Amino acid sequence: MRKGILGLTAAAAALSLGLTACGGDGGGTGDTSASGSASASAEAKPGKIGVILPDSKSSARWETADRKYLEEAFKAANVAYDIQNAQGDKTAFQTIADQMITNGATVLVIVNLDSGTGKAVLDKAKSQGVATIDYDRLTLGGSASYYVSFDNTKVGTLQGEGLVKCLTDKKAEKPIVAELNGSPTDNNATLFKAGYDGVLQPKYDSGDYVKGPDQSVPDWDNAKAGQIFEQMLTSEPKIAGVLAANDGLGNAAITVLKKQKLNGKVPVTGQDATVEGLQNILAGDQCMTVYKAIKKEADATAELAIALSKGEKPAASGSVKDTESGRDVPSVLLDPQPIYFDSVKDVVADGYVSKDDLCTGDFAEKCTEAGVQ
Repeated sequence: MRKGILGLTAAAAALSLGLTACGGDGGGTGDTSASGSASASAEAKPGKIGVILPDSKSSARWETADRKYLEEAFKAANVAYDIQNAQGDKTAFQTIADQMITNGATVLVIVNLDSGTGKAVLDKAKSQGVATIDYDRLTLGGSASYYVSFDNTKVGTLQGEGLVKCLTDKKAEKPIVAELNGSPTDNNATLFKAGYDGVLQPKYDSGDYVKGPDQSVPDWDNAKAGQIFEQMLTSEPKIAGVLAANDGLGNAAITVLKKQKLNGKVPVTGQDATVEGLQNILAGDQCMTVYKAIKKEADATAELAIALSKGEKPAASGSVKDTESGRDVPSVLLDPQPIYFDSVKDVVADGYVSKDDLCTGDFAEKCTEAGVQ
């Protein structure tokens, strides 16, 4: 996969168009600019941009970060948009897409719930002349015009390297490692696992590590993750490290470990740099997370979507091979960053998480210790 970042010019795209946005199942709504609407009537309108987010349960990022940054970019460009959240419901996902197209969307940005549902939506949109973007997750066998995400194999590699670092720091000998993987229907989860297994498998093969329970969590469901990990720990009480694919799954494992007074003793990984995940790192219960600068991802997506809405055909800086169709999908891939105790401050400095949200109660002292400003 070739990596690169589009020049972020969305904020500079001044379009005389009334701003519209309607809230979906996920809550948040946009506002309407009366003055923008007046000027819109006098000038030609670019098409409306529809965005479908997957849920708010698997990760807080979709509502707290992605929605916010996409809205900011669309508002800065003064384009019409509609952002809705399918809340994990595949039928609702398809219904929202149909409504968006009926209501005039000429560009559709989706985060699929699974490749099957995503493909159906993308193919229908294409048949009606609607340009499409796969956001964060590639729809295998799909027909998206573009794909914008992070280098997800590298995300997994950073997780695997993180777990090795934390186990090494604890001087663990032949540790039994459990793998708590993401949803089996999410291509990203497959890429994450390819990345961390690329780090861990040689350790298993050499006998340095012992491969323990290895299980995927349907729909990234944190409650199910807790149940799965509890069963893992019951069947293998000597688990010494947990490769959890994101912060939500990591917190589910930590909750179970706390019951056995093993939190802080068994390193746990994560991803997404959520407030909860960062607080777990500050507390010493989680060894690391992976930070993905969502604003860069949202801005790159918005730039593509805005250009498409104006009838342009923007160039992407790279491509990704769809392993199901064999198609090379024009892509923008961004670099992830590993976060440990001493780099939690980087996430705050970047504006992704606020100090007020992170450094509450008992975490205030830990924030000071970690150099959070």
